[in-house]
Parts: sequence; C-alpha cells; structure tokens
Amino acid sequence: MNDRQRLFDDWARDYDASVRSDEAYPFAGYDRVLDWIVDLAEVRPSDRVLDIGVGTGNLSARLSSIGCELWGVDFSAAMLAEARKKLPQMHLVQADLLAGWPSNLPERFDRIVSAYVLHEFDLETQLRLIADFVAHLSKSGRIAVGDIAFDSQARLEEVREVFANTWDAEEHYWVAEQIVPRLLERGLAVAFEPISFCGGVFAIERRSPNTSDE
Repeated sequence: MNDRQRLFDDWARDYDASVRSDEAYPFAGYDRVLDWIVDLAEVRPSDRVLDIGVGTGNLSARLSSIGCELWGVDFSAAMLAEARKKLPQMHLVQADLLAGWPSNLPERFDRIVSAYVLHEFDLETQLRLIADFVAHLSKSGRIAVGDIAFDSQARLEEVREVFANTWDAEEHYWVAEQIVPRLLERGLAVAFEPISFCGGVFAIERRSPNTSDE
C-alpha cells in the first residue's frame, strides 16, 4: 500500500463528516456540487453509469433512485467498504485508473461521473484521464465532473490568499479558463457551472459535427 492509499483508507470513516463540516475551502458547496453533477449528467433509468473515485458513495447515492446500472471504482479499499454499506447492490471495483482501464469494468458507459477526485492529478494527467473516459463512453455519452474549481487563475489566487494557512499546494485545482480550451482542442463540448467560491461542475461530451466553437 502506498502513502496515498493509506491516506484515503485512514480518512474513509470520517470522510462524510469532514466534507460537510462547514462552508470553507476546500469543500464549500459540497452537496450542491453533487446535486449539480446529477443534474448535468442527465442520467436515464436505462443508463450504465460509472462513478470515478466513488469514495463513500455520496454521489452514487443520489443516482441510485433513478434505477440506472451503477458501477463505482476507487483505489481505496476502506472507501469502497463505506460505499458498500450505503449501496449494497452497486458494482464496486478496486483499481487505480492511473494504471489504465481495469479489465473487470465494462468497456462502455452511458454516463461517467466524478466528484472531488481529479484535483489529485496535474493538468496533463487530468486531460489524459478525461480522454480515456471519453474513449469508454457510448456514442451519446456524457461526463459530469464536480471538483474544487475556479473560473480563472486570478480567482484561484484570490482564494489561495484568503486560505493560505490551509491551502494544499500539492493539489491541482481545475481552472476553467485553462482546461476548457484544451478540451475543445480535443473535439469535446464543455460547459462549466460555478457552484461555490471554490467548487464547480463540468459537463463534457463529444462535440456534434454541427457544433461551432463559439
């Protein structure tokens, strides 16, 4: 077990309390971010849905009432154990997606969702992972990602200054003005919805041939 896995295993039991403890950085608006992921994903009862970094299952719990086929992947066994308590019928897989697409996951999903996961990786790794997710979408599939996110680098710097004492310099927060153009270059349609001063949701899908960049 590496240090990163140990950190999340140790956090699993207290995770739900910590993300809802207050409206400060980094989890301000946590529940609203999850609700927006659900709204932007537009999951249908017939859909097969993958929750990337399912954690304790808070996002998937919101999707379970829709009646879709739910899958979740996480590298932390302790996080998966917590998710299994909430969602015993969900398909849960322990894997680290940095190692590639797990062989025990289906090849295609109609929706891929993720909450507060991808900020663990730098921008180039985020882009590589998103490209991998897109490759495993059905033809009309969609990705909805909620995370610590800012519309601009200037806004990130403002928040960093306010929360200097608790800012995590090792994390890589989403900046819409940086990542959206990179995704557009890859032929994707992207929408960003800011939810709180440090949280937002991205909807990502293949661009229609008739869709302009404007």
